[in-house]
Parts: sequence; structure tokens; C-alpha cells
Amino acid sequence: MSKRRDVMNLEPVVYCYDGSFSGLLCCVFESYDKKELPMDVLADHMSLPLLLPIKSIETDTEHADRVQKSIPKKMGGRALYFIRRAFLTCHPQKDLLILQFLRLGFRCGASVMNRLTEEPVHALLGAVRHLDNEAHLLKGFIRFSESSRVLVAKIEPKNVVLPLIAQHFCERYPDERFLIFDKTHGMVLLYENHSMNICNVEAFEQPSPSEEEKNFRELWRLFYKTIEIKERHNPRCRMSHMPKRYWSCMTEFARQGQSEGFVLLSEKS
Repeated sequence: MSKRRDVMNLEPVVYCYDGSFSGLLCCVFESYDKKELPMDVLADHMSLPLLLPIKSIETDTEHADRVQKSIPKKMGGRALYFIRRAFLTCHPQKDLLILQFLRLGFRCGASVMNRLTEEPVHALLGAVRHLDNEAHLLKGFIRFSESSRVLVAKIEPKNVVLPLIAQHFCERYPDERFLIFDKTHGMVLLYENHSMNICNVEAFEQPSPSEEEKNFRELWRLFYKTIEIKERHNPRCRMSHMPKRYWSCMTEFARQGQSEGFVLLSEKS
């Protein structure tokens, strides 16, 4: 057993924090301060284990700043950028993996990004790759509807993609007012008067479309069906390029329902 491991507190413990990035950095601070390795790190909205002691980690901005400033000094700016994106992923153990990644990085320095055989590095790289791929797809899959001179869109991503796609749409529609609602994570991107904001929302109800908007939707669906070469109809190929889980938020695959916003059309429709 190494000397470092000898001084570690090996009592089982699970960290619980407020779910913010600063809160996670405070978990890293606590791990070093108390010389302990948590068995898991959970946000306070997640189900907590019943058989393990829970330690609630308070968010302290001073502690979080100390950890954040030390990361580029020890590992380089690339590592800090990497864990910020890793925090946005849907990996079920991302919090624990980020803590383990940072502990590894504080030991080995900038080379941590190249240690692909280490589980925290390997797992987080895969999660970030999935995040980047989903953000890239949604830049093309998002469909806006106009309501009261505001462009409105709904998405249901697995990852927290709004911070990654925000700049793309702000630059694409610089003089528009638009809103993108992330139903999965209860977040909304608001853009108006060249100012962008991402905030949490408890509920969002998509406005009922006007007759003009309904006509535009039908025209788009007609265009989508018209450009298809029926002799080359290939549902499997279409699903590989346009995954089916995105269809419920895409105009060409949905019709306006009587009681809810969008209803997924069957493959034969």
C-alpha cells in the first residue's frame, strides 16, 4: 500500500451536493480536505442510497474558485474545458467520474488527457463525444414555430445541450426573438435584443399555432414528402441519419393534436 493510500480515510461515504458545477468542485475540495474517497457523488435531486452514510456538501464559492483556478495550473486549460463539457453529459456517474478525473489530474498533470486506459478518462471521453454528437445533430433537427412574433422550439435531448447550441442559433438568427425549451432538463434558452439567457423553468406550454403557422407546417410537410424519391424509400437509412427519438419534436414527422402540442406520426403516415 502506498504512502498516499495510508493517509486516506477509507470509511465508505456518499457525497450529496446541490447539482451545480461549483457544488461539484466543492466535493473535490472536500475529498482533499478530509482525505477521503467517496463511493459516489450524487446531486440532491437523485435517489440516495439507503445503506451508506450520506455527507451533504455545501456550496462554498471560495472553495470552488480555489479548485477551479488550480485545474489549469496543474493540468492545463484543456482539462478545465473538458470537465465543463463532461458536466453537461447524461452519463449516470459523471459526478463521481469528474472527481476521480481531477484527483488523477492533480497527480499526473497535463498528461491526464492522454491516459485513455484510466476508467475516468475513458468514460468521460465517451460521454463528451456523445454530448458533442447530439449538439451537432440538434443544430439541424430543431424546428421553430412562430407565435406572437417569437420563434419557439421544443427539444428532448439526453444531454444538456443548450449551452453548446446557443451561440449557433444566436448567430443564425441575430435579429429574431426566439425560445428553445429543453423538456428533458426543464431549461429554456431565451434570445431577444441581441441578448441570450439560459434559465430553469418548472413548466412550459407551447402556444397554440395560428392558422398561418398551421399552413406553414403543412407546406413544410408537403415539401418533405415531395422531395423524396419513392423508389429509394429506405426507413432504416433515414433512422440512421435522423434518429427516431428526435422525431416527436420535428414538424415533418408530427401533426398538430387536439389536446397536446405534437403527436408522433406512424411510419405509414
